Amino acid sequence: MTNVFVSIGSNISREQYITNALCALEVAFGSLQLSSVYESEAVGFAGDNFYNLVVGFETDLSVGALTQRLKEIEADNGRVHGCAKFSARTLDIDILTFDQVVGNISGVELPRQEITENAFVLLPLSEIAASELHPVLKEAYSNLWSAYSKKQLLWPVDFVWKQTKISLCDKSKLKG
Repeated sequence: MTNVFVSIGSNISREQYITNALCALEVAFGSLQLSSVYESEAVGFAGDNFYNLVVGFETDLSVGALTQRLKEIEADNGRVHGCAKFSARTLDIDILTFDQVVGNISGVELPRQEITENAFVLLPLSEIAASELHPVLKEAYSNLWSAYSKKQLLWPVDFVWKQTKISLCDKSKLKG
């Protein structure tokens, strides 16, 4: 089994589509590791704020098969592919890491560059995989978050899934 981390984001009917994504991932992959849910401003375009989180799970799928399954979950939730890269979306699910695999595998660049570029990816990843090492940088995600210096506004939001509050973050972890 391969340990995978994915990012999930939505800025259209956010609670509905994040909930749908979590349910679909649980059905497909079983037990999930969940970060807190964070709200952040849209990056790259003027639009409604996003909800973002990181989810960890194990799979026996290949990178290509996992990518296909995630695209199916997005499509099942109204995601239209082929739109502008920076635009509103019902659901965006991206593979961040696939164990310690590095390189372009089935059209997916691993690890995903967004890990070190966007607070809304790095903070939730550091929350659930603090001591795990970035496959290229060989630095713990908690250390990468501590060193993160870009200004990006984000804040934890109350979010309940399956009658459980999953926003676990202490606001003192936020920067900016």
